[in-house]
Amino acid sequence: MMPQIPEYVLLLESILRPLVMTIALGLIWLGAARMPASAKSRYTTAGVLSVVFIGWEVVAQNLGAANTYLATIETPPAVPTILFGLLIPLAVAAIGLWQSESIARLVSAIPLHWVVAAQVYRLGGGIFLMLWADGRLPWQFALPAGIGDVATGLVAIVVSIMLAQGAPGARRATFAWCLFGIADLVVAITMGAMTSPGQAHLLAFEAPNLLISSYPLVMVPTFAVPLALMLHGLVLWRLRRGAASAERLAAA
Repeated sequence: MMPQIPEYVLLLESILRPLVMTIALGLIWLGAARMPASAKSRYTTAGVLSVVFIGWEVVAQNLGAANTYLATIETPPAVPTILFGLLIPLAVAAIGLWQSESIARLVSAIPLHWVVAAQVYRLGGGIFLMLWADGRLPWQFALPAGIGDVATGLVAIVVSIMLAQGAPGARRATFAWCLFGIADLVVAITMGAMTSPGQAHLLAFEAPNLLISSYPLVMVPTFAVPLALMLHGLVLWRLRRGAASAERLAAA
């Protein structure tokens, strides 16, 4: 049975997706403008990243709209295919950052406080709380995912301001925020699997989580969550590089 998608979910998704796309592409081109390289190298790298990012969004949208990841009570998936939509983009991003010096230089040129502030879109996770209050999502998934996302989005604003102002303890606060944001996503993914039809379905049998694999909400685990993990990964990578640079300066 196909779950019914509320109109407010469609409305919020139509607002959030363009916002997320604008934020991500803005970060790419901000990094290109500040990247220490020739104009050709900077804008070629930004152009390739932009095409890949837009292509990923288009593929995720088409697969989701085609019910590729749909899990129902009648037809629970033998293999949690939605994990492929989550893990493949992360693997591609990690390989690109590791293998491409140009990509590494570009993302290093993005001001760290902007990378943190980008996750303000996590406030959209409040939709899980709305759906729970509406009786459409199990509390075991909706409460930790919704509260965690809203908290991560709100604190991202505070931490980004601390970084921009060079406030004492800003980098420690950024590290703590990053760990919390990643933990929130891990919990959300775990509870999503445990409340949805499939091999890992252990909770919420009376009201399973059918919406999370239905379009457009399926764009959360196949697009919004991988993007958030990428941004958290970049923040941790930048913090580590910054700490290493500070140690080298101190030694010198």
